[in-house]
Amino acid sequence: MKKVAYDCDVLVIGGGIVGLSTAYALTRSAPGTRVTVLEKERGPATHQTGRNSGVIHSGIYYRPGSLKAKYAVRGAAEMVKFCAEYGIPHEVTGKLIVATERAELPRLHALVQRGRENGIPVRELGPAQIGEYEPEVRGLAAIHVGTTGICDYGAVAAHLADASGAEIRYGASGEAVHIDRRAALGVAVRTADGAVVRARALVNCAGLHCDEIARLTGDDPRMRIVPFRGEYYELARPELVRGLVYPVPDPAFPFLGVHLTRGIDGGVHVGPNAVPALAREGYRWPVVHPRELAGTLAWPGSWQIARRHWRYGAGELRRSLSKSAFTEAVRRLLPAVDPGDLVPHPAGVRAQAVLRDGTLVDDFLIREGPRTVHVLNAPSPAATASLPIGREVARLALGALREA
Repeated sequence: MKKVAYDCDVLVIGGGIVGLSTAYALTRSAPGTRVTVLEKERGPATHQTGRNSGVIHSGIYYRPGSLKAKYAVRGAAEMVKFCAEYGIPHEVTGKLIVATERAELPRLHALVQRGRENGIPVRELGPAQIGEYEPEVRGLAAIHVGTTGICDYGAVAAHLADASGAEIRYGASGEAVHIDRRAALGVAVRTADGAVVRARALVNCAGLHCDEIARLTGDDPRMRIVPFRGEYYELARPELVRGLVYPVPDPAFPFLGVHLTRGIDGGVHVGPNAVPALAREGYRWPVVHPRELAGTLAWPGSWQIARRHWRYGAGELRRSLSKSAFTEAVRRLLPAVDPGDLVPHPAGVRAQAVLRDGTLVDDFLIREGPRTVHVLNAPSPAATASLPIGREVARLALGALREA
């Protein structure tokens, strides 16, 4: 058999924070490993990583024992340390989770218990104590989570890219259009500029396109990415909010609801909602990609979501199309706000994995194939958890190299 001339040992598709953390972990845990990262944009972290609210999540929301709980709690501490070590802007601010209706009080108390099970210190607050933290916020009760923080994830991703020592190809030379995987030989990826990159193993961290990349390798991901756009505003009067203020989340959905986040730049972001996007990179309503939309509509899980949750979806759609409706949602937490205080801000799109039966995958999802590791569900809190996720994916990729 003719010997294959490999361009690298591990080829990572996706230059978001998870892909770059994986590259970083690979070269740290196995020095000498040749890593190449393909990223179809002109720079790193342009999608989910660079379009979120910059929160370092504590891990309080996630089911004890889940990957999200384990990696978020560990990742939050590591992210703070990483930012401090490399001079990346960050701050441990703490946050409030506020119940504004009596029906939310049992869910708030359940979060207290979940936080304790996950090893997260929480403080329960009454109405008067809420004002000590946030004078303009109103609620029946709240909890204060002291380990929550904020940082610049774009700067984190850029540092990971530089420190990994990986070769990173951007633009057309970083866009995978065809994959030939052979268990006995490895993986060959043709990029949009016609080049071919040969690797001994492949890691799929393609985020919004991870299911498509999985199918290109010949693996059935058994899920589809259904994109949900999260729309944000910026608060014109940032002095109304001191830190981070969240509503009590609905346990039926992996979305945290419209919240208030003072970012590392001092501005306060308001949002996001969650509405179906008409393209995987559909950051505005007019952006429609017919092939991607047809793929979403052809997936049975999409219709199951619509059938089960149409009331919730109608409310989110109303808040997307009506600024006054969005303001109403904000005023539950911050009564002083009015529509004039909300200035449009760039939206993000959540890459949500959905199973055939309509189940919204609520944990990180990592699957292996021959010479391949697929990261198939890594929305929030993946940025927070990116360092431990990267180590786990790197461990699996190195295992694939040893078995090759």
